[in-house]
Amino acid sequence: MMRAVALLLVLLAALSAAAEERVVVGLSEDAIAISTDFTGSELLIFGAIKRAAPPPPGRLDVIVTLAGPSERVVVRRKARKYGIWVNDQAVEVDAAPSFYAVATTRLIGDILPDTQDLRHRITTERMIRAVGLPDDILDRDAFIEALVRLREAEGLYGTFPGAVTLREATLFRTDIAMPANLVEGAYALRIFLMRDGEVVDLYETDIAVEKVGLERWLYTLAHERPFRYALLSLFIAIAAGWLASAAFRLLPG
Repeated sequence: MMRAVALLLVLLAALSAAAEERVVVGLSEDAIAISTDFTGSELLIFGAIKRAAPPPPGRLDVIVTLAGPSERVVVRRKARKYGIWVNDQAVEVDAAPSFYAVATTRLIGDILPDTQDLRHRITTERMIRAVGLPDDILDRDAFIEALVRLREAEGLYGTFPGAVTLREATLFRTDIAMPANLVEGAYALRIFLMRDGEVVDLYETDIAVEKVGLERWLYTLAHERPFRYALLSLFIAIAAGWLASAAFRLLPG
């Protein structure tokens, strides 16, 4: 009985210590507008760690993740057959974020144990869900790695160790660059407060990314009125061709 009471007291003390630290966050903007001249954006994330008592012992770290809407992706592998390169095998990934950035105070391998990564799905590879893959594909991880490499090259995925600045174990900030080719939707922001490899607090919010102006009108027309969009595209093509022809006729021979 006494042993159970002692264990309960230890557990309550641990929970109380974890509850002493909370993340308070501010953003440079809580919505991003995609217009015709949109060339990308940089999101400033800053905040502080609120405490009701002196900080407990242990190394403090911060992990910031920003994930775009998930989508299905088909990853194909090419093979050389009969002297030409052709699509050989394909894997359909059930859910992969259209954009994913991870910013940390240190190397993520020094901060994040595998158990915490499994639970919270923080690293890029863990955020990608691929289930029901064909049994004849033995190197399934290679397809996930290929998807990550391709999107890193496009500026859509990235892991940035040391990008989060932590001052006096209280104030932190980071900047996340968002490219021009963003997908519209809600982008999930998560901020993990880590102490000695354990998540002691988690802050979550969404950032809206929306098309505005002419971009919004064209997007809506293409998806909700495809016939009208096709007619408009045909009219623009004919008009552009006629104007180019008229311009050439006016040039001196």
